[in-house]
Amino acid sequence: VQLQASGGGLVQAGGSLRLSCAASGRTLSSYAMGWFRQAPGKEREFVAGISGSSGNTYYADSVKGRFTIPRDNAKDTVYLQMNSLKPEETAVYYCAGSSRYSVWTMMKTGRVDSWGQGTLVTVSS
Repeated sequence: VQLQASGGGLVQAGGSLRLSCAASGRTLSSYAMGWFRQAPGKEREFVAGISGSSGNTYYADSVKGRFTIPRDNAKDTVYLQMNSLKPEETAVYYCAGSSRYSVWTMMKTGRVDSWGQGTLVTVSS
């Protein structure tokens, strides 16, 4: 599956932004999907994920209560709704998908089948 991420941009601290990840080549309904981010000088980290079958969601502790990861299977699109953004969340955000690994595995190991290109989110203070 090919993934196309979009929606990044510049936002003030405390603001909101919604990222989109559209799939082509396969339907996403059976895929575990996730969002990762990589800040300058830091390793890529898991942000949020949603399972394909149950729709269960998983979040990094740092974003719980502020971020959500809805999916629209009819549009083969997964979103990352980010609220109350902080300057330290400035990063390149990547969507990822897997038909082999669970969201739990994606979260714990970073293993995925497909990566989208990154989209830059800049949070100004």
